[in-house]
Amino acid sequence: MIDFRYHLVSIVAVFLALAVGIVLGTTLLQEPAVKSAQEMTAALTKTKEELRGQIDTLQGREAANDALLTSMTPDIVAGDLAGQSVLLIETPGSSTTIREAAQQVLGEAGAEISGRVTLTEKFLDPKGAGVLDGLVNQLKPANMVFAETATAWDRAATLLSAALVTTDSSQVGTPNAATTEVLSAFETGGLLTLDGDPGKRATLTVVLAPEKPYEGENAETQAGAIASMADGFDVGGNGTVLAGGPAALTAVPGDPIGHTRDDSDIAKRVTTVDSADMPMGRVVIVQSLQEQLAGRSGHYGVGIGASSPMPAVTSATPTPTSESGS
Repeated sequence: MIDFRYHLVSIVAVFLALAVGIVLGTTLLQEPAVKSAQEMTAALTKTKEELRGQIDTLQGREAANDALLTSMTPDIVAGDLAGQSVLLIETPGSSTTIREAAQQVLGEAGAEISGRVTLTEKFLDPKGAGVLDGLVNQLKPANMVFAETATAWDRAATLLSAALVTTDSSQVGTPNAATTEVLSAFETGGLLTLDGDPGKRATLTVVLAPEKPYEGENAETQAGAIASMADGFDVGGNGTVLAGGPAALTAVPGDPIGHTRDDSDIAKRVTTVDSADMPMGRVVIVQSLQEQLAGRSGHYGVGIGASSPMPAVTSATPTPTSESGS
C-alpha cells in the first residue's frame, strides 16, 4: 500500500529534478548569452572610439581653419569700412568675448567705434514698458511721430537712434542737440550704460544678441524688443547688423535673431549673422555692413533661417548713401 511517505518522496523527487534541470539549462545557456553580450559591448566600444576619433579630427580641422582665417582676417577686411563709424549695442546675455572679437575685426576693417551702449534687464522688462514709454514721450522732440502700432521699444529705438546714429556724413562724430539729455535720462533710469563716447553719432550699428535665447513667459517679448531696437537703428542710420552665436538650430521664441528673421517687415531691412562666435562670422559682420551701405540686407550663418553662410561677393565697392540698409 502506497503511504504518505511515498507521495512525499515522489513530490520531493519531482521538484529536485526540476531544480536540477533549471540549473543545468541556465548553465548551458549562460555561456552563449554572456559571450554575445561581451561581443556587443566590444563592438559598441569600438564604434564609440571610432566616432570619438572622427570628432577629434573634425575639431582639430576646425581649429586649424579658424586659426588660419583669424590670421588672414586683417588682410581680408582691410579698408572695407574705411571712413565709417560703428556703434555697438550689447544686450542682456550677450558675450563679452564675441563683442571684443567683433570690435577688433571692425577696427581692422578701418571702422571707428563711436562707443558702446549696454541695455539692461530693466530695459527689456515688459512690466516697465509704461515707464519706458513715458520717458520717451517726455524726451522726444515735437516733430518726432510714431506709428499707432509702435511698441514702447519701437519708440525708444527711434528716440535713441536719433541721438546715436545719423545718415548725414557731415554729422558723423558730433552729438545732436538732445543727445546728452536723452542718454543721461536713460542711464539715470537704469535702462542702459554707456562706454566710450556713443553720443558722437555713428553711421552704422552692430547689435549683439544674447548667447542663449531668453527664457520664461516674457522671452518672446524680450526677443521682439531687441528686434525693434535693431530695426530702429537701421532706419535711423545707414544700416544695422544683429549678430550673435552660437546659432540656434531650431526655432525658439526667445531668440532675437530668429524673431528678426521671422518678422517679414524687419527682415527686409536688418541683416542678421548667427555665426559671430566664429572667425568666419566676424568677417561676415564686416561684409554685411558693406552690404547695408549698398542698400541691401540678408540673413547669414549656419542656424535656422539663414539663407547662406555669407553675402554674395560683388566686384563693386559699396558707397554710403542717404538711405538706410533697407
